[in-house]
Amino acid sequence: MWGRNVYDSISKFLQFQLTVNIVAVIVAFTGACITQDSPLKAVQMLWVNLIMDTFASLALATEPPSESLLLRKPYGRNKPLISRTMMKNILGHAVYQLTLIFTLLFVGEKLAHTQCSAHEQLS
Repeated sequence: MWGRNVYDSISKFLQFQLTVNIVAVIVAFTGACITQDSPLKAVQMLWVNLIMDTFASLALATEPPSESLLLRKPYGRNKPLISRTMMKNILGHAVYQLTLIFTLLFVGEKLAHTQCSAHEQLS
């Protein structure tokens, strides 16, 4: 029961870590190529890393095992640690986060200006 719980926790940890790392690398690289200056400075990357590691370690350590873990079949020794479902989740969440971040990065000022103009007209 404990072994299956640890396996599930490691899977969740990897899924979270890989998603955030993919997004951070793509944002830093693409932002630096397009804007000639990285949108994430070194200190900001350190904060992202600190927060990312804190949440990931909490996910790794806080879920107690349950009896329902014993009802499923055990995983084989040759089963990959990152399954197809996990890869779909990682890529799906990364695309979602990248879309949101790039929208804010490249169009955010125009959106904020539009919102401010609309708010001023209502006043």
